[in-house]
Amino acid sequence: MDVKSILESFKKGELSADEAEKLLRMDYIDSIGDSVLFDSSRHLRTGIPEVVYANSKKPETVLEIVRKRDSGILLISKAKDEHLDLLEKGIPEIRIFRECGMAVKGEFPEKKKGRIGIITAGTSDIPIAMEAKLMAEAMGIECITFFDIGVAGLHRILEPMQKLIESHVSAIVVVAGMEGALPTVVSSLSPVPVIGVPTSTGYGYGGNGECALMSMLQSCSPGLSVVNIDNGIGAGATAALIAGNRSDVP
Repeated sequence: MDVKSILESFKKGELSADEAEKLLRMDYIDSIGDSVLFDSSRHLRTGIPEVVYANSKKPETVLEIVRKRDSGILLISKAKDEHLDLLEKGIPEIRIFRECGMAVKGEFPEKKKGRIGIITAGTSDIPIAMEAKLMAEAMGIECITFFDIGVAGLHRILEPMQKLIESHVSAIVVVAGMEGALPTVVSSLSPVPVIGVPTSTGYGYGGNGECALMSMLQSCSPGLSVVNIDNGIGAGATAALIAGNRSDVP
């Protein structure tokens, strides 16, 4: 719920003054047990919905956090099957995305004018790309996706780039493992910011994403920024902020 929606709900009598104040306060924190402090106004403050990082948490803790959130949209990332199984059983309305280890509680907002492109070098990079897509859609941004167009067949990039440029995307997220060369190539062709996401895909030395990360950081193509290894969430949020603040997109 954004500021305008809160004020409209208060005007209609759907929210009390105390409830509206609670939602609008910049410093409002919810306590969950003895170890979780929930930043309830982050979405209002930054435009970025709350994301629960599940990987290092017990499934029961994740379930408790998600149950506590009773308004707005909440994303759960890096979830294992045991997290998703418990969430699916305990919260009937939750949406599960096993292909990328995510779950979503709450409805996506109406689409804004902005849109972004998301490209992967290989099919192994798709789960991280889906993280970025869900994050951007949770922020009201349309996503145009192209998968498996890496530099091993460089000619494959030309048609997707033409379509993204014609679609007036505001940013392009490029997800790549191995040597991580694709973001540099895309950046050299792109009139909009490119966000590179190195993934932990590859063989032997550097196969945990370090090679792709270093390659992207050493890019000679201006206009390319880089997030951390497997950080689809961060890339999707950044691209969505760029797109959401453009008023010239048709």
